[in-house]
Amino acid sequence: MARRPRRRRHGAGDFRCAGCRLTVPAQAPGTAHRNHCPNCLVSRHVDRRVPGDRAADCGGRMEPLGMAVRPDGEWLLIHECLTCGELSTNRIAGDDNARALVRLALKPLQDTTFAGRAMLAL
Repeated sequence: MARRPRRRRHGAGDFRCAGCRLTVPAQAPGTAHRNHCPNCLVSRHVDRRVPGDRAADCGGRMEPLGMAVRPDGEWLLIHECLTCGELSTNRIAGDDNARALVRLALKPLQDTTFAGRAMLAL
């Protein structure tokens, strides 16, 4: 009889990524309200107006579209909800995958069709 694999228990606020299925810890360096995966940068539509309010009813998968930089040099992810189409910005976290961030930052140089939509989120 084969043994079933033990399921890892999530900590308070931890979640499973909708993209790569990684278990993501709720705590992240550089941000108080993590809602995106540090590996693939996919998010969930959980906040409505204020980061961390968890007031959105949608809950849809949010794909990273591009990057923006604030005047103080802080990088932001631009996400689009695949369910309702809403665009939002999200601070990067200190443990986000550097390669994924650079790839996303360079994306407008490869494909200029989404740049206009990404700018609307700012």
